[in-house]
Amino acid sequence: MQVKKFLNYLKFEKRYSDHTLVAYKTDLNQFISFILLEFEIENLKEVSHSIIRSWIANLLDSGISSRSVNRKITTLKSLFKFLLMEDFITENPTQKIVSPKNTKKLPIFLEESKMEDLFKEINFPETFEGKRDKLILDVFYMTGIRLIELINLNVSDIDFQNSTLKVIGKRNKERIIPLPPILLDKLKKFSENNNINNTFFVNSEGGKLTPKKVYVIVNKYLSMVSSLEKKSPHVLRHTFATHMLNNGADINAIKEILGHSNLSATQVYTHNTIARLKSIYKQAHPRA
Repeated sequence: MQVKKFLNYLKFEKRYSDHTLVAYKTDLNQFISFILLEFEIENLKEVSHSIIRSWIANLLDSGISSRSVNRKITTLKSLFKFLLMEDFITENPTQKIVSPKNTKKLPIFLEESKMEDLFKEINFPETFEGKRDKLILDVFYMTGIRLIELINLNVSDIDFQNSTLKVIGKRNKERIIPLPPILLDKLKKFSENNNINNTFFVNSEGGKLTPKKVYVIVNKYLSMVSSLEKKSPHVLRHTFATHMLNNGADINAIKEILGHSNLSATQVYTHNTIARLKSIYKQAHPRA
């Protein structure tokens, strides 16, 4: 009863999306099933912080990632905060709960040889769509911009005289990315040959591309050169950053190009670089 009331509160007062509501409901159903089976508890008033800790330990032991566990903890904290607000409970058992540290996943990226194959070995159709799709891949790989940033790219954002690209990133933060001559030339030719008004990448009807469409394009062509499980626009962003670091680029410069708010977000790419250096060391040093 209290859980249903809580979900209605999220839906009608907090106006959470249907997707978020489903996630919250799933998490809470899992928790309620656990306390019923393990502790024979039906009333949420009887839940203590030690019971919640047992639930967290059970989740981690079952192989669920710390990131997913933390999301479930957030759900539970929201529930008990609501119950406290409703005077259903007098003390919040989640106050003593410490979330497990998230394990950082190393970014997935393509090897330089795979990117060479993509642009030199794959035959793109000599159509508007074929030329557009190849340029989309080029822009992702040579600038490291995000999916939504590419979709919102306008012709007016490209400074052909100064060889730069203006990008509006997260929280409407603007950044300027330098464009290499080869990409600048491709962008100029494409815009001139296809009578583009302002939105740079459009569909065959002249409408704005959707995120799903761009994802399908990237996935299609990356599948031709890579067996990676994940083949998304963000993989090309990771590939851009990793290849730049591997070839001696300054990490602070990469941070600015990617639009990261702090250096720690960029430093994750150094792990891949270190792994590459270790491999080179093993191959090259006589006593490695």
